[in-house]
Amino acid sequence: MRENFAKLAPIACSLLFWTGAVQAQANEEAGKAAEAPPAPALTGSVTLASQYVSRGIRQTWDKPALQAGLDYVHPSGWSVGTWMSNVSKHFIEDGLLEWDIYGGYNGTVGDVGYSALLYYYKYPRAEIHATGTKFNYTEVSLGLTYKFLYAKYNRTVSRDFFGITNARGTGYLDIGANYDMGSGYTLNLHLGDGRVAGTGNDFWDWQDMKVGVTKALDKGWSVAMAYTKARSDNNGYSNYTTGIPNANGVVEYKDVAKGTLVLSVSKAF
Repeated sequence: MRENFAKLAPIACSLLFWTGAVQAQANEEAGKAAEAPPAPALTGSVTLASQYVSRGIRQTWDKPALQAGLDYVHPSGWSVGTWMSNVSKHFIEDGLLEWDIYGGYNGTVGDVGYSALLYYYKYPRAEIHATGTKFNYTEVSLGLTYKFLYAKYNRTVSRDFFGITNARGTGYLDIGANYDMGSGYTLNLHLGDGRVAGTGNDFWDWQDMKVGVTKALDKGWSVAMAYTKARSDNNGYSNYTTGIPNANGVVEYKDVAKGTLVLSVSKAF
């Protein structure tokens, strides 16, 4: 299984370098690009998606997701924000909502951007009742961008990670590209690698990928389509369950990592 996923890495890297060459040639032909106007200090968005997939894992049990976010960016580079999405209690025991709160600093040096952010992920009322473990956790995120390429590393600084105890030091590497293809189309590429810290917790290690396209429309609207897939060396994600019976007394299982297509429509304001 790991060998099959590893074959995706050179393909994705080839796409990144190919798109980089195309972009560089376009810049030479077009001359110096006009500077983008400064972004508004306060921005928000609302998204309706066919399902919520985070880091390759389905979190709404194949059901639709309604998501909203609000961000404030100070001209100095400091920012704060919040984002919410519904989740499924079949994936997160007693969980109905994910609420992210984050803040930090973003800056640029020429074509290179950098960021340092602190994230707090809260799942109100969600709890593994057998152990009393909450799903809330905290991460530090360090990021770099170069034109349309990006790399980001998130590291868990709380004791627990998403219901997994004694997992401080869990890391997630996210590399990819958001390449402007013109006419409002953006190619979205992503590869992720998650390593769960702690004795025996490597059972939950995973890798994921995404290939998608976003189309910007008028008045802040956009639509997106993406294919995502995750995998691990164990069957924790391919045969996932909370172990809690549903209303009919049946314990449900699902492959929350298998390849899936996600469709969404968003409005920015």
